Amino acid sequence: MTDKHLHIAFLGIGLMGAPMTRNLLDAGFPMTLWNRTASKCEPFASEATIADSPAEAVAKADVVITMLENSDVVEQVLVAQGAMDALKPGALVIDMSSIQPSVARRHGQLAADRGAGYVDAPVSGGTLGAAEARLSIMAGGTEADVGRARPVFAALGKCTRIGPVGSGQLAKLANQAIVGITIGAVSEALLLAAKGGADPAAVREALLGGFAGSRILELHGQRMIDRDFAPGAPARIQLKDMRMILDEARAEGLTLPLAQQTHNEYLSLVANGHSDVDHSGLLLELEHLNGALLGAHGQGPKE
Repeated sequence: MTDKHLHIAFLGIGLMGAPMTRNLLDAGFPMTLWNRTASKCEPFASEATIADSPAEAVAKADVVITMLENSDVVEQVLVAQGAMDALKPGALVIDMSSIQPSVARRHGQLAADRGAGYVDAPVSGGTLGAAEARLSIMAGGTEADVGRARPVFAALGKCTRIGPVGSGQLAKLANQAIVGITIGAVSEALLLAAKGGADPAAVREALLGGFAGSRILELHGQRMIDRDFAPGAPARIQLKDMRMILDEARAEGLTLPLAQQTHNEYLSLVANGHSDVDHSGLLLELEHLNGALLGAHGQGPKE
C-alpha cells in the first residue's frame, strides 16, 4: 500500500482539525471524519466519508488521528466510545491533541495490546500554522511508528521525533510554558512602554530587531496592538496546558514559579469571562489589574 492510499480517520474537526483535514485531503489521502458536532464535518462531505461514531470512523482506517481538546475528551473518544476497540490490527493511532504524558503512555499501551501502533504528536503553530501546513510536530513513539507516520506528517508540517511514547507531550508542555510566559512578558512590556508615553507599535518594531525579538512578540504583540483576540488558540486551552505543566512539575518534584504565576493570570482571565479569547488576550487581564488600556499612550477607561 502506497503512502497516499493510507486511509485516515480524523477525529476532531475543530479550529485546528479543519485546516489539517483540508491539507490531508489536498495531499490525496482518502479520509473518514468524525466530530461530536457533526455539522463541522459538512464542508468536507463531498470529499470524505462522514461517520456517525468514533468506532465507525476508525473501523477501516490504516491511520487514526485525534485532534481533541483535552485528556478527558481523548479518553472519552478513544476508550469510552469504543474507538480503541474498533481498531483493525496493524493500524496506527496518532494523537495530535495536547494531553498529559501519563495519559499518552496509557493509550500507547492500550493500542499495543490491540496490535496497533501509537504516536503522541502534539503540535505548535496555531491555526495559521495548521492552514499553511507548517506545524511543528513533536512526536513520541518508536522509531518505526514515527517512521510510519511521517508521510502523513509531511502534509501537515515538520516532525521531530522526541523520544518514546509520552515524550511528544513533554515537549508540548515545554512549548506551552515558553508561549504562556512569553505572552505575559510581552503584555507587561508593551503596557509599561505605552503607559510611560511610548508608541507600543514602535516599541514592538524596535524590539523585533534585537535580542527580545520572538515569534510571540511578532504575532501576538501585533494582536495586542490591534486588539484582535479572535481565537487561534483559546485562553481556556492555554489555561489547561498551564495546569498540566504544573501537574507534571509536581510529579517530578519541581517548583516552577513563572509557570505558576502565568497559570494564575490565565485562571483570572477565564474567570472574568474571557475563556474563548485568543491566549494573547492575557493582555486583557493585565489591563483589568491596572485599570489601563494599551493604546498610543497606554491610557483608557478604567474597568
